[in-house]
Amino acid sequence: MKKAIILLSGGLDSATVCAIAKSQGYELYGLSFFYGQRHEIEINCAKKIAKFFNFKEHKIAQIDLKIFGNSALTDDIAVPKSNQPFIASNSIDSKSTPITYVPARNTIFLSYALAYGEVIKAFDIFIGINSIDYSGYVDCRKEFVDAFTNLANLATDATVKNNARFEIHAPLADMDKKTIITTGLNLKVDYSLTHSCYDPEIIGTNIYSCGQCDSCRIRLNGFKMANQEDKILYKNL
Repeated sequence: MKKAIILLSGGLDSATVCAIAKSQGYELYGLSFFYGQRHEIEINCAKKIAKFFNFKEHKIAQIDLKIFGNSALTDDIAVPKSNQPFIASNSIDSKSTPITYVPARNTIFLSYALAYGEVIKAFDIFIGINSIDYSGYVDCRKEFVDAFTNLANLATDATVKNNARFEIHAPLADMDKKTIITTGLNLKVDYSLTHSCYDPEIIGTNIYSCGQCDSCRIRLNGFKMANQEDKILYKNL
């Protein structure tokens, strides 16, 4: 059976990617990260998703992006909130990049996936980036995936000496959030296991998403457009 490494955040997109890869006949190997994110509760969701999809293996790497900061997800910076519906934008410029962007995060994550892939001889890497309904992150574009694929096949012993070839799969790249959700539901994804909020709150034994950060608003709008119920808990709706 073909092996696939899934960059598994615990979010809606990566759960959908799991379902897509499994439907294509891959054996799933997960890679998640504690990187100093304020929403580290997502790792618990990643574990649940890995169990749900019967992963062969699930690695959790600990790295520290807090030492660099400069992101609301890894620094003492407030997560922006809004009561207004999210409006997707594909505009890429330095002025529009939101403070929730984590510098070079996807480059770092994919680099770890390369190392993992070389060890277990898995040359298909799946990442849930999306270039339509997203927050303006420069490392969520297909151009980035293409460039990293070229790097992967120049920078690893397996490709240079053993004629292997890495492929970075970004199956959600051209989907809006509505399409991602409907695709996942058709593949029996249980989205109640997932987490998207950048600034969640734990009250008792329950996890409440804020409902007002960009990630929550993108998610909520996707469920609304898909005419589906989002079964996770929200605090500010």
